Amino acid sequence: MTSAFSLIHSKPGRTFDTALSWLLFAAGVGIYLYVAQARHAENPEERVTPTVTQMVNGFTDAALKPAEDDEATLPENASVFRRFPASMLWKDTKATSRRFFYSMLLLIPAVLLGLHMGLFPYVRVFFLRFILFFDKIVALSLLPILFIAFGIDELSKVMLIVIGVTPTIILDTFNLARGIPPEQVTKAFTLGAGDFDVAYRVVLKQLMPNVLNSIRLNLKAVMLFLFAGEMIASTDGLAYRIALLRRHMGMEIIIPYVLWVALLLFLVDLSMRVINRKLHPWFREA
Repeated sequence: MTSAFSLIHSKPGRTFDTALSWLLFAAGVGIYLYVAQARHAENPEERVTPTVTQMVNGFTDAALKPAEDDEATLPENASVFRRFPASMLWKDTKATSRRFFYSMLLLIPAVLLGLHMGLFPYVRVFFLRFILFFDKIVALSLLPILFIAFGIDELSKVMLIVIGVTPTIILDTFNLARGIPPEQVTKAFTLGAGDFDVAYRVVLKQLMPNVLNSIRLNLKAVMLFLFAGEMIASTDGLAYRIALLRRHMGMEIIIPYVLWVALLLFLVDLSMRVINRKLHPWFREA
């Protein structure tokens, strides 16, 4: 007898759907708590699997106290609203967020180049072969060159992200533009549209939902290259702090930092999905 769970047309109820979606989270947390308790019972000085209390205390200190290498000082009776802007967590989050959003802004020219490559033959011939080759270069192998050329400041880290992600966005936009039915382009010309009218008012509007999805799905790659740059040469940032704490086995702060990064990326992903739905209500994801 076929189980209802394996049927293509089966639909779980609302309550069961919610419970099932949180099952793996609950299992992961339960397994961690069990392992942490067992390891601490065996060795009270265990530092690899901190308890929930240790992580809460560590994250609270990170969110309310300056870093040890920070010269900022606060009075002991300072309020939370004064402590958080001077805290280690806020300093690192602000530094990483700044580099992240600079890199995201620099992806806009990549979308426009991919659009032009898909529509204008001379642009395609000029750029396509070079970008196909450049896309095969491992971005992390260029890291020493970037540090030598641009130094260890912000620009080298942003350029690493751009080099690592831009070719993918260009080629994805190019393929989407090439996939537009030629009948639509011909129809637009017969209605009096010019070349750039067709590019920006016909083709780009159809591509944008999928382009936003492509950028959204590359968020993890963006953070990967950003973390690589921060871990190797930086004085602030979330990845820099994780690398610094690793030397001292500060797992009670490293694990909350990892979860904090995941939460921030989830919120960016959610925001992009909401924006996509608001700007393109006609679009339905596959």
